[in-house]
Amino acid sequence: MKLGKLETNKIHHGNCIELMKNLPAGSIDHILTDPPFAIEFKAKQLSYNRKLGNVLKGYGEISQDKYLDFSLSWMREAFRVLKETGSMFVFSGWTNLKDILIALDELGFTTVNHLIWKYQFGVFTKKKFVTSHYHILFVVKDKKSYKFNKIDHYPEDVLTVNREYWKGKKKTPTKLPLELVDKLVQYTTDPGDIVLDPFMGSGTTAVACKQLNRHWLGFELVEDYITLANQRLE
Repeated sequence: MKLGKLETNKIHHGNCIELMKNLPAGSIDHILTDPPFAIEFKAKQLSYNRKLGNVLKGYGEISQDKYLDFSLSWMREAFRVLKETGSMFVFSGWTNLKDILIALDELGFTTVNHLIWKYQFGVFTKKKFVTSHYHILFVVKDKKSYKFNKIDHYPEDVLTVNREYWKGKKKTPTKLPLELVDKLVQYTTDPGDIVLDPFMGSGTTAVACKQLNRHWLGFELVEDYITLANQRLE
């Protein structure tokens, strides 16, 4: 399938803001993405208890003073390409969550839920609480018309899913668990829908969509990440 100048079921190399401009307005059913958090994240830090040689290089962080403008820039295009019935999941840490919330409100999104992803443990700390969660904002264009499949009888806004660890395998510095993304895709889309991930990373959104019979589209700046994602898809 082709949307504007871009093929679906493919990860395109390049800047997500520029690539989204090639998509027609109102062409995407859902966006699920894990953008940079602007926390001076160091991909090779030893505190993650992993073999550093397996961590792929190229992770690009955003400076904190530019994070609001960065968020507004990509979310403006996200709002444009979503259908009127479309929705979006945005992952965020707590440090710069305020910039995410300001950008969403300013651009006209309606926040339906503020979810918490609780994972098994975070990085050890000495003088503060250990962070062992991420935020997931569930937002829509039209609060009166959006898709939500109640795949669980009692869907709570705290999702407890363990992080995945790939022992002895190449990996990106940050990676969402397939179990988590799989569930989120099922809540908000149907087979045949088109899901966009502007910050594709290791390809988890694409893998989930492929096994759930959704069309998908991804953007990524780092070519090694695209190679890894395509290997997972194969």
